[in-house]
Formats: sequence, structure tokens, C-alpha cells
Amino acid sequence: MAEELTPENPETPEESEEQPIKQRKNGLYQGVSDELAENMRSGWADTELHGLEPIAQAAHTAARRAALSARFPGERLVIPAGNLKTRSNDTEYSFRASTEYAYLTGDQTHDGVLVLEPVKGGGHQATIYLLPRSDRENGEFWLDGMGELWVGRRHSLAEAEQLLGIPAKDVRELPAWLKEATGPVRNVRGHDAGIEAALVDKVTAERDEELRVYLSEARLVKDAFEIAELQKACDSTARGFEDVVKVLDKAEATSERYIEGTFFLRARVEGNDVGYGTIAAAGPHACTLHWVRNDGPVRSGDLLLLDAGVETTELYTADVTRTLPINGRFTDVQRKIYDAVYEAQEAGIAAVKPGAAYRDFHDAAQRVLAEKLVEWGLVEGPVDRVLELGLQRRWTLHGTGHMLGMDVHDCAAARTEAYVDTTLEPGMCLTVEPGLYFQADDLTVPEEYRGIGVRIEDDILVTEDGNRNLSEALPRRSDEVEAWMAGLKG
Repeated sequence: MAEELTPENPETPEESEEQPIKQRKNGLYQGVSDELAENMRSGWADTELHGLEPIAQAAHTAARRAALSARFPGERLVIPAGNLKTRSNDTEYSFRASTEYAYLTGDQTHDGVLVLEPVKGGGHQATIYLLPRSDRENGEFWLDGMGELWVGRRHSLAEAEQLLGIPAKDVRELPAWLKEATGPVRNVRGHDAGIEAALVDKVTAERDEELRVYLSEARLVKDAFEIAELQKACDSTARGFEDVVKVLDKAEATSERYIEGTFFLRARVEGNDVGYGTIAAAGPHACTLHWVRNDGPVRSGDLLLLDAGVETTELYTADVTRTLPINGRFTDVQRKIYDAVYEAQEAGIAAVKPGAAYRDFHDAAQRVLAEKLVEWGLVEGPVDRVLELGLQRRWTLHGTGHMLGMDVHDCAAARTEAYVDTTLEPGMCLTVEPGLYFQADDLTVPEEYRGIGVRIEDDILVTEDGNRNLSEALPRRSDEVEAWMAGLKG
């Protein structure tokens, strides 16, 4: 990558004290002549954009802000997007805005902050604080590492107002203003150290946590925009799985990383990114629940457990798992275990409906798996005893699902009574993902089972009359999986 030209003091002394432009140590250019500085200030076309249409979710984000305002009357609410994080030296990780900020604004730019200021008579005035376009007078736009010619044009404040439907101000003025502000304040912590420093004597951990919990629970029921985004994510994910099946021969010649890279290409072409680290677990790696090293061999005759999801450009993610025979055909033992997991998933999905207890789908799937383990002689029954003591967990390990949305484990800060102890409502979206995992060194199971791991996962939307499988484009039944793979391989 190119090296920034950052000089020590490109501005006048007064400007330098106010907005020093960071210098890269050991840069090849250590100064800027007056003539070059003057040349770079002029000769640029006016690129301000006018008449912009609001983003697609502007009405939805406005409704979310209104609900937030009603929940915390008379209080100043501060929701940061977050800052860039250093990956190594002077390179940063790709930025992903905090879920709370993106949910309430639709914006995804780093350093942004949403502030809801209480107004007399009730309600709040929302203002979004953003970095304005980089300065052309002081040379920031071409000299600073975050300048426009280095990282690309950002919207002006006027453009942001048109797109987001929120008045916009310069975020660089916000910390000083917050330090002087009075009255009750709540802040979403963990995203912006500068904002937290400005509010250090104005907030409490307990009050801030109440804000975070509310924003987590607000996402439990998805609106129409969110449901459409989740469907889009699942559709792209299905195409990503098809991509993988088509190149399994190349993965056999290389490693699991070929699978990871193939899926990532689809995620980047059709979305923002993957929603979480892809699990491309071949052979016994399928028994490691979060195998993300993806550096192992891919062998014909083994199974591939692929757990992956595309995150859309609006930051909604799918979360889908399929366990596939690498050579296209299950062995008898693989099919036996796979079909047991499929039967458990069918029972779990059937339990997803409005009015049902959230835990019902987990209990239904676990009962089927426990029945199979007793039937196979791996654990002593009766089944109710197995479930009461949790004995099936040696081979099932994890819960059967979780809420899904902007985070792969969405709504994680919600109160227990609002999440796992609640009842399902239309608009909730959750995964159903039972699994059986027989570790390679597990001497309690027949040798032919060892090293086999199977998980089947789909994204299920609760509807008015039952549920809808958003990821149903991918086959699940073992014979359908084989036929699908054969068709893709030609």
C-alpha cells in the first residue's frame, strides 16, 4: 500500500496547534513547500451532492428512535458508532459500526455518534455527529492518512442529513459539548473511548446497561425492512454454499481455506462481509464447534461441516450450516448420524410458532437426539432420565439455536425473561441447529462413529400462523443433499 506524504507541520503554526496532521515516521517526504501547498488548495471541482433521496430504511430508523425516546423521557442518550481499531502498526481492521448505532441511524461511518437531546414538552431532538468532508484549506484531504485522497470521499454533513433524515453536526465538537452538558445522560459503552471520557462524571454503569439492554430487546421482533434483509442474506448464503460445492475438488487439492475463501468471495460481492468467522470444518474438525482456523485437509470420504453466513450491506446476517459428504455420497454410518440430526431439526422447526415457549424448539430437538443415543446404546435410558441429567450433552454440546439479526447472536444483552424465558412472537427470527459430535478420541462410542460431526442449521422466522424457513433454498434431507451436490458438480 502507498505511503502517506504526511509532513510535520503543513499548516501555519496556529492551524497546526488546532488540527495537527499526523506524520508517518520515516516517510520519504518530510515537508511541503509553500508552492505545492498553494497548488493543492485550488483547481478542484465542486462535488457536493444535492437532492439525495433518503436511505431505504430511513422511516424504520425514525420509528426506532421514537420508541427509544419514549422509553427514556427527559434523558440525554448517546449512541456511538465506534472508532477504527489498529490491526498492526498503522493499518486498521475493516470498520463495522456498532449494532446499536446502525440500528438507529442506518449510518455505518466510523467515529459517528447519535445524540438524542431531550426537549421541553417531551420527546427528543436527534442529532447525528459525523466527520465532515476532509479540509482542503489545511491540506488534510491529501496529507492526512484519513484524508479524502487516501481513504475516499465521505459525505458532507448536508448530504448526510438528506440521506439519514437526521440533522448532522461536526463530531469533533461533540466531546467538549458533552463535558459541559448537564442533566441525566446514558451512553452505550464499549465503542468510543473519547465519548466515554467526556461523560465519565455524568453516567453510571447501571444506567448505561439499562440503555444497552433496551436496545437489545428492541431488536427481538424484526420489522419488514429487517425481515427482507434477513431473507436477502439467506439467499446470498445459499449461493455461497453452491459456490463451495462446485470447487470441492480444488479444496481437496489445497485445504479448508479454499472453502473459506470461496464463500467469502460471495459475501463480499453480494454483501458487506461474512457475518462471523466461517467454519469450514472437514473430517474430525467438524467436532470442534467453532473451528475457524480452516487450515486442515479436505479428504474424499469425509464430511464437511460448513457454518457460514453472508452479512448484507445493511449489516443483517444469515447463519446457516450444512454437513456435506465431500465426495457427494454419505457412507452408511454418516447417513445414520446425519438423518438423526435431520429428524431432530425437523422436530425443532415444528416447535417454532407464535405463542410457543422460546425453549420449546430446543427441548423438542434434544429429545430426538436423546432418543437416538439411547437407541444406539451410547447412554442408558429412559430418555426422560437422560434429558433430566443432561447426559446427551456429551455429544450434542450446545444449545439448539439463538436469535438472529444484525448480530449473529442477536439481542444477546436482553434480559433472560425477555429472551430464553419468553414466548415467541411473529417477527422473531432464530436459528434451529441441532448437532451430534463424536470426538476422535471418544472411547465411549464405536470406532466407526469417531471423528464424525454433523450440524444442520436454518434461519426460521416466526409468522402469524407458524414459521417460515428463510434458508429453505438449501436442501436438508440426506438424499436431497446428494442429488443437489450431484447436479452442481455436473
